[in-house]
Amino acid sequence: MGDVIIEQDVAVGDSGLLVDVVRPANSNGPAPALAFFPGGSWRTKNRKDMKDRYAIKMAERGVVCIGGEYRVMTEAPWPAPLHDVKTIIKWMRSSADQLGLDPDRISVGGSSAGGHLALLAAGTPDSKDLEPPYFEGVSSAVSTVVGVYPVVDLLPTAKKNDLSELFPGGVTEVKLLDASPISYARPSFPPTLLVHGTGDVRVDYRHTVRMYDALEAAGVPVDLQLFSRQDHVFDREDMFSAPIADAMALFIERYANAAVGATAD
Repeated sequence: MGDVIIEQDVAVGDSGLLVDVVRPANSNGPAPALAFFPGGSWRTKNRKDMKDRYAIKMAERGVVCIGGEYRVMTEAPWPAPLHDVKTIIKWMRSSADQLGLDPDRISVGGSSAGGHLALLAAGTPDSKDLEPPYFEGVSSAVSTVVGVYPVVDLLPTAKKNDLSELFPGGVTEVKLLDASPISYARPSFPPTLLVHGTGDVRVDYRHTVRMYDALEAAGVPVDLQLFSRQDHVFDREDMFSAPIADAMALFIERYANAAVGATAD
């Protein structure tokens, strides 16, 4: 594994957001990049935990990794968290030279609620109704997306969790469907890697399997990795996060790099 350069608490323009940037110390030209977001039921988030769990590991594997954050429901209502994820993607693209990344090879990922936001951002690129007010004219599209035990359908989630602060105007079925990644499983969805533990008592892995099936039916390149009997946040242990980082790096190499090659041709 290679050396990395770590920059913490980097400001994302004038958005008020802060990120951790972890880059390969030695890179031949602009590197592929991944923005990764933590979970926390849209109530809490721990960007610092993502640095150790994935950002450093991804940089060691040749990927510029941004440990991102977003406003939680006690700070701002929907769609503020999604806006923040897209703001960071746009900032990465607009700051590509300074960050040493390839603007055509930006991926997004996250775990649990962060996985929900990553998948939703991937499925709604440059959507007029869901774009943030920052970095206008810069695309929020991504090359690939990774969901680690992600929330893909808010309908069952709302039955187990109080989402009234997230949707203060009323938690309706229409709002939940509009904010569910599985609603956007269509051929234009970017290549997707899904990871889940089959013993997860917080987020049922079978919903992730449904997302896999929907993307597969739509003709989207999609990989699914299930870890037998593992509960939520099983990847806090290196014995799991390291192979997941390997899988993410390989997936980015297979699809983000392939997309650039196809464009070049």
